[in-house]
Amino acid sequence: MELDIVEEAEQKQDLLTVDEIRQMIDLYNPCTDDYLFVLDFEKDTYYISPHALERFRLPGYYFRGVMDNLTQVVYEKDREPLIEDLNDILSSEERDSHNLIYRWLNTEDQPVWINCRGRVIRVAGRAVYMVGCINEIGRKQKADNVSGLLGESSLQLFLQNYTEKIPDGYFLRLGLDNFKSINTKLGIEYGDMVLRRMADIIGQCVHDGQRLYRIVADEFMIIDFNGGMAREASELYRNIRRALDQFVEENHYEAFVTVSGGILMCRDIQKFSYSQIMKLSEFSLTQAKQLGRNREYLFDQKDYDAFMKRKLLTQALRQSVADEFQGFEVYYQPIFHNSNGSLCGAEELMRYHTSEGMVMPGEFIPILEETGLIIPAGRWILYEALRFAKRMQETNPDFRVNVNVSYVQVMKSDVVDDIMGALKECDVRPKDLVIELTESGLIESDVYFTRLWRQLKEKGVKLALDDFGTGYSNFHYLNDLRPDIIKIDRSFTVRAIANEYEYNLLSLLSGMVRNLELKVCVEGVETEEERDKIALLPPDFSQGYFYGRPCAQDVFEEKFIRGV
Repeated sequence: MELDIVEEAEQKQDLLTVDEIRQMIDLYNPCTDDYLFVLDFEKDTYYISPHALERFRLPGYYFRGVMDNLTQVVYEKDREPLIEDLNDILSSEERDSHNLIYRWLNTEDQPVWINCRGRVIRVAGRAVYMVGCINEIGRKQKADNVSGLLGESSLQLFLQNYTEKIPDGYFLRLGLDNFKSINTKLGIEYGDMVLRRMADIIGQCVHDGQRLYRIVADEFMIIDFNGGMAREASELYRNIRRALDQFVEENHYEAFVTVSGGILMCRDIQKFSYSQIMKLSEFSLTQAKQLGRNREYLFDQKDYDAFMKRKLLTQALRQSVADEFQGFEVYYQPIFHNSNGSLCGAEELMRYHTSEGMVMPGEFIPILEETGLIIPAGRWILYEALRFAKRMQETNPDFRVNVNVSYVQVMKSDVVDDIMGALKECDVRPKDLVIELTESGLIESDVYFTRLWRQLKEKGVKLALDDFGTGYSNFHYLNDLRPDIIKIDRSFTVRAIANEYEYNLLSLLSGMVRNLELKVCVEGVETEEERDKIALLPPDFSQGYFYGRPCAQDVFEEKFIRGV
């Protein structure tokens, strides 16, 4: 389109003025989504299609001081190439075109890739003005040729019509489950066929007045602004799912594909904007997939608040790890010999707090494991615990410390090297360190755990199987791996205290472990009555609130070492 303007300009070069070109831009402006411009080199002015202000951080659609003002909208890293190109145009007597790919800043200060092309109009070799077109090369398509549906850009344009109040109804965001495996196994062409068929299926299920878009990859969006209720959205989803099941059956299960659906009611959108709708609908679809796929989820604000709280906590944990573990703290809970009641050591327990207070381990530790942050955090706490043990051994030479190791550390880090390096640096004997791993972690990482188990035993580090009796209890591990210590979980302890059958079971377990020449530590002893009954088994070690709650190092030293 800019070529039409240029050709007309060249044909009327002696008569056409910059003002006339601006009038032509205004004439063409409603006919294109791109941005037409004219740069007047002599008057140092710049004019661009007015609707560019809706997209880019421009000082106006008409301004003076081109180089100073225009570079403010250009992404910092791309300013130098633009300046060099414009200076080259001005210094040349022959160059008649400009074609540069670089980035402008949008109204949210985010870089956007553009292609700026222009024709330079010269008089007697002097550059008088440049007229051209700017188009976004990274902008999303308005329509999708594979599915035959309008795309996400068209969805965004449609929603811009509702600037004040959103009608009653719902958004149903649909996503094919494990679609990537179809492209991988059966090829992209087959995958495109599935997408086309999915678009047909949805199209046959939607009602009059509802709108359908393909938004990203294997996801579709249905909009109902006709006052549809949640039960109607659910019924629509189930109709689509049944139709897809029929398609899979007709294709003899060559590609077994299912669909999940996230339902977002218009009444639940507190701040109506395109970005908010996409964010909340994506959350709803993700929740549906996390529930097991091939099912629906109706947006719930409480779930979303919990999700955002977890997201903020994740960010805080990342920052804390980067800031040398600010906010992390190590607590220690004492462990006693059952035979004489003397202190034999302590178990380290990771604690974390933000400016708002302490965060429960059940909240932050799973996040550390999911993000992999447990690897640096686990390494940090290992050194802290060993330095603590070294200090305690000044008074109690046989003091040993129990350190919890996550299955993520076992599977994804050189945890043996970390342990042996820490022992050497902190000058602690291997036999004074007990590594604890939960039985659930053992089941999830059997091969890795077995290797770790063997290597550490060879180096003299003691090993404890934690949370025994919580429901896994594969007894063959006791014989095959021969851990040094079995730690009986509090839940097992409580059942044993309250129920004679459970007590006899715990007694039999203790006897079996002793026959294997392993030791037993009973956790969760909270009252004197519990201690007296558990002592009859008897275990080798006891641990729980009755003996002492987890506490910071200075408190532990005062209470259990100096006896203050």
